[in-house]
Amino acid sequence: MAKVKVGVAGYGVIGQRLADGVALQEDMELVGVADVAPTLSIRALRERGMPYALYTALPEKKGDLEAAGIPVSGTLEDLVQKVDVMLDATSAGVGAKNKELYTKYGKKAIFQGGEKNDVADVFFHGYANYEKGLDAQFLKLTSCNTTGLIRAVDCIDRKAGVEKVAITIIRRVADPGDYHRGLTNALQVDKAPSHQAVDLMTIMPHVNATGILVHTPVTHGHIITIVMTPKKDISADEALKYFDDHPRIRVVSLDEGFLGNASLFRYARDLGNPRGDMYEIALWKDTVVKSEGDIMFAINIPQESVTIPESIDGIRAVMGMQKDRIEATNTTNKYLGIGKWKDLS
Repeated sequence: MAKVKVGVAGYGVIGQRLADGVALQEDMELVGVADVAPTLSIRALRERGMPYALYTALPEKKGDLEAAGIPVSGTLEDLVQKVDVMLDATSAGVGAKNKELYTKYGKKAIFQGGEKNDVADVFFHGYANYEKGLDAQFLKLTSCNTTGLIRAVDCIDRKAGVEKVAITIIRRVADPGDYHRGLTNALQVDKAPSHQAVDLMTIMPHVNATGILVHTPVTHGHIITIVMTPKKDISADEALKYFDDHPRIRVVSLDEGFLGNASLFRYARDLGNPRGDMYEIALWKDTVVKSEGDIMFAINIPQESVTIPESIDGIRAVMGMQKDRIEATNTTNKYLGIGKWKDLS
């Protein structure tokens, strides 16, 4: 069976991780990546020996790339014509413009969470609504927080049903290396409900969700606390077992040294993971408690990498590579090496 040909538009925080993730999929071929300028990510790509072909998103900027010694294989329009599906990781609003190009050539595309929902046919999550993405032309991923949140809620929902959730998101203010948000020593609260709660209900309309978001002056990871009301009464130990069985949820504990977001980032680096990435969300077993019929727990969201597996699930859905969500997500997990720690336990 021929490999599915994939291109990536935007080689930034998410785009470079999408490229690496697709390159690991043995049933996919990464044709190339597109960007507009010799950014630090593109310069690093050159110093790595150009493992991926680079296409210029703006033909008039080709000279800037070549002046920096970066070889250019063509334009974004050239790349689009060579692929089956595009992963669009460009800045918010740019993807909607790129959609015109994808439509022109009848190509499928998957947009990241920063685009507006109306850019796509389906608001997509690999575990919660994989079937809705089958053979669609355009998908939009959920944001990093929503992706991890839905993993945890869907996990319990499929075992015991979930009536409602209340969430508090302790949100990193910027990605590592970003300066545009300035230097700060303050917390900031957004109006409720947070968009993550609203987005969860869009993906899982049978769950009543609300939430509050707090911006914090840190860069490595978000933490979400969740109070969940299952439809079926379950114990904290039962919930913990369900979480532990999920391939993209890693159960950790304070006693092991996982004290917070920084501990998880350091651990990922010590594992030798590129860029200190983890595809799994971490769930602290020390936080799983029961209050009457509710289950409360806390999770860590590695914001730069958490959406990569679901993005690849999206390729499998739109291309009809696997019709079953478990077969699809398991295949993605296998090639990304997700769940390796479980083999050691």
